[in-house]
Amino acid sequence: MTEAQNPLTPAPVRLGVHTTDLATPRRALAVGAHPDDVDFFAGGTLAKWAADGCEVSVCVCTDGSKGTWDPDADEAELIETRQREQRAAAAALGATGQVVFLGHTDGELESGLAQRAQMALVIRELRPDVVLGHDPWKRYRLHPDHRNAGLLVTEGIVAARDPKFFPDQPFPHHRPDRLLLWEADEPDHAEDTTGWFDAKYAALMAHESQFESTMKSGDDPGLDGFRQRVLGKLTAAGDAAGMVEAEVFKLIDDL
Repeated sequence: MTEAQNPLTPAPVRLGVHTTDLATPRRALAVGAHPDDVDFFAGGTLAKWAADGCEVSVCVCTDGSKGTWDPDADEAELIETRQREQRAAAAALGATGQVVFLGHTDGELESGLAQRAQMALVIRELRPDVVLGHDPWKRYRLHPDHRNAGLLVTEGIVAARDPKFFPDQPFPHHRPDRLLLWEADEPDHAEDTTGWFDAKYAALMAHESQFESTMKSGDDPGLDGFRQRVLGKLTAAGDAAGMVEAEVFKLIDDL
């Protein structure tokens, strides 16, 4: 993720008629385009659910191989580093499910039939009650990975739920109950994350390879500024939802 896709500058959140706080699901699956996306957009929610007994799993669509400003960086080493960081981040959230890497080249993620089959397979195997991911319909989005990851989530749910899609897959069809889309232009659901900032921030701090590029924080003063931006984002969403801190989503409950 680059700073352009990292919405951490506190800004007013427009949250209209909305729902709050789903019942803790038995299983949740959060799907991010890159390592760290899940933690930026839903880390507080996932930590809260994990502490209440939810089996939280994370799926990362790309290999994170372009997540550096160093043109001479070794790509294979960076891929390995980013996978290790994502596993550490999931542990910081208390996630007890799987951490899945689809392995598509960073910046080149597509939402074709083969990728849809991959996503359907993940959903069928992990059988989440709630799926979380990028809103593919966000206006003026630049990064194709975020858009296509969102499309894979929505289209993968359709494929996973119906038995005639990809019938040769080894797991039976599965229909999640809820879909939460982050980065939505018109969010209508808030999860109260008051008290879960430390877990979310710890997950973000696991992504050390991104301190310079994504977080613009190569030293302790820079990291302090980053911490304040993360907290500011949560409190801005909380203000809109009548909470101290919150993460907001578009809720789709007719799957």
